[in-house]
Amino acid sequence: MTEVWGSPRPGAREGRRAPGTPCWTSLLAHDLESIQDFYGGLFGWAFYSPGPRQLGPYVRATVGGRDVAGLGELAPGVRLATAWTTYLAGDDADEAAEWIRCLGGTVGVGPLSAEDAGRLVLACDPMGAPFGVWQGQELTGAQLTGVPGTPAWHELVTRRASAVVGFYRALFGYDVKPADAETSDYLTLQIGDRPVAAIRGAGAELPRERGPHWMTYFEVADTDAAALRVVELGGQVLRPPHEGPAGRVATVADPEGAVFTLLRTAR
Repeated sequence: MTEVWGSPRPGAREGRRAPGTPCWTSLLAHDLESIQDFYGGLFGWAFYSPGPRQLGPYVRATVGGRDVAGLGELAPGVRLATAWTTYLAGDDADEAAEWIRCLGGTVGVGPLSAEDAGRLVLACDPMGAPFGVWQGQELTGAQLTGVPGTPAWHELVTRRASAVVGFYRALFGYDVKPADAETSDYLTLQIGDRPVAAIRGAGAELPRERGPHWMTYFEVADTDAAALRVVELGGQVLRPPHEGPAGRVATVADPEGAVFTLLRTAR
């Protein structure tokens, strides 16, 4: 494991997260039942509905009975692309929304309460990358890390890291550190001395059809086997398994086109 990546230990994660820490990841799909079949078959997730939802049908995915991610269903007729959204922890969603606007971002949804679970904002940074701010109450974030089927890392992929890092630094107070001397446009976002996320400037390699976006990495026991399973379940492998800084990775998409990364963390 390089110092670019955090080193989550297997186990539960309870309590309020420090502001700016990626704490939750959520997917809005067009067919909630089918997408549950895909992720259940890939990660072994079980699902339950935490209660009535003013934003539509929503389930939480669990590993070993602990919440690790969320899946919701878009309203019929809504023509939005299916995508995973990274939520960054915040102490005050209302204040965060004001700061997002002041710093050149846009607020698309909220601030609003998700019943007793918490309070949220859905926004875009100045380069257009969607993200969320989550003020946790009953749900402070993913309750398990470091085991297969759990979120392992979050990375913003944008055209130029330098063009947007000031926004996130002002919003959350990150310390920023270059990842390495050879990759000048890859920055880690740190809270104290702990890396919690990264920003990667992709330049001309940024996919036009996607634009700037936050990428969620999910831990798996075997990247190659998981990539094959993605195809068996109706998804696609966009970049085959290969060795990366933190382990063996593969970029894949679910049957609705939501892109994410499989990671077998180097031990």
